[in-house]
Amino acid sequence: MPDLSGPPARTAGRARDLADLVAVAAQDNPGKLAVVEAGGRSATWAELEDEVGRVATGLGAAGIVAGHRVLLVLGNRLEFVTTYLAVLRAQAVAVPVNPGSTAGELARVLADCGARMVLADPDTVRTVRAAVVDPAGPATPPRVVVVGGTLQPGERSYDHLRADRARPVPPLQDPEKLAVLLYTSGTSGLPRAAMLTHRALLANIEQVASVSPPMIHGDDVVLGVLPLFHVYGLNAVLGGVLRHRAKLVLVDRFDPEGTLDLVEDEACSVVPVAPPVFAHWRGVDGLAERLGPVRLVLSGSAPLAPEVVEDFTGVTGVPVHQGYGLTEAAPVVTSTLCSTAPAGPARGSVGGPLPGIEVRLVDAGGRALPAGDDPGEIQVRGENLFSGYWPDGADGPREDGWWSTGDVGILDEAGDLTLVDRVKELVIVSGFNVFPVEVEDVVRETPGVLEAAVIGVADETTGEAVVAYVVAEPGADPAAVHRAAVERCAARLAAYKRPVRLEVVPELPLTVTGKVQKGRLRQLERRRALGLLE
Repeated sequence: MPDLSGPPARTAGRARDLADLVAVAAQDNPGKLAVVEAGGRSATWAELEDEVGRVATGLGAAGIVAGHRVLLVLGNRLEFVTTYLAVLRAQAVAVPVNPGSTAGELARVLADCGARMVLADPDTVRTVRAAVVDPAGPATPPRVVVVGGTLQPGERSYDHLRADRARPVPPLQDPEKLAVLLYTSGTSGLPRAAMLTHRALLANIEQVASVSPPMIHGDDVVLGVLPLFHVYGLNAVLGGVLRHRAKLVLVDRFDPEGTLDLVEDEACSVVPVAPPVFAHWRGVDGLAERLGPVRLVLSGSAPLAPEVVEDFTGVTGVPVHQGYGLTEAAPVVTSTLCSTAPAGPARGSVGGPLPGIEVRLVDAGGRALPAGDDPGEIQVRGENLFSGYWPDGADGPREDGWWSTGDVGILDEAGDLTLVDRVKELVIVSGFNVFPVEVEDVVRETPGVLEAAVIGVADETTGEAVVAYVVAEPGADPAAVHRAAVERCAARLAAYKRPVRLEVVPELPLTVTGKVQKGRLRQLERRRALGLLE
């Protein structure tokens, strides 16, 4: 039987899970601020540790045991941080999802992961309630816990979930236990949940911490504008803050002017963002002065054009470092801070692999390619890799540890990686994954639609945007089909997944086997962008 006489000593040795990092920080820096909300609420490390312990105890009292899944449908707020860490401490499985998801999207996730509990806030609770009773949702409805909202019969408040005091829980013995499910594209098709263990999460945090010069110092103030449900915000930002005992400033929504005000007010020194932020900040008056406290900007989740980096640094004097990552890698794989090239990383490169991570390219036959100018599929190996996709670990790393990412790149002689293309047809909008088949299924359900094909197109603000090509049924009014499809997308899809343009066309280009030739649709979009089409 485990010793439950008191919390285990955590000041020596390696942390077992992310919640251990909070306990260590609380012991060493109890009065130091750990998390601050843009609205003013805050928690010291001691207060954060107490809250995590109380929620972990409350989860156990509510019947959540090791392995149970807990869905988090919350914005960037203190309760997300405390509940996420409490779920890990209780050795249950956290399932953070986009709070902008529709009821149908949440119902599918609930049915797939079998969550026993779902936490919602005032912005998401109506959608959660609809998802729980959706016919396509879970066979056994989960318990709904509401943060800061009015309860309905059968629901429980976050305040009631918290125990009156924290009670000891058994320490994690097996780092291979599942910690988080994050829904992503996998290699194709509908979203699949990547299974991230405690080992994978901590490994990537340590790999990032080994980078020199460091991305985060203990005295840094880190902007938390990236959504915590996304792996970048969850483990690269929150995990890094926990590891270095920095201060996290949580922002629920990005606003170009408001976020700059917060950077000034809170003296944020490290600003992790997604590429669309640079477009929003371009041309802002006095940008250099407003970013005065910032020593480093980190960009991830999608490629960033080199000219954007050059323009931004030229205007502000603030260095921008970017990298390459994936949900399945927890997430950071490379960084321009890790480049070993004598003159620095090549223009457009995403840098070299982090310490403890290997990257190689393979050809179509799976044979490793030498460094040079030939592109190949990117494979990754390291302790930070996931354990496959839920529920059975399918399509995870091979026995030799290598995992094929589905992305195409070039490795130069210095070991720096440049991204070329994606094998997958994933569309990345503002750093968020959009799966064409998911949008196509919604469009095809529209009365009057015969067929649909969805692709991504370049977008100055969001990096990429969704465009849908639709074939109407014979005799159907194209204008009516267009209106109906747009309305259905608005009702069934989160905003970032909705097509920015929907074209009703007589037919789609097909191969001899009947597969849509999306390459030809992309060519059509490139010609449109060049002004060669009306």
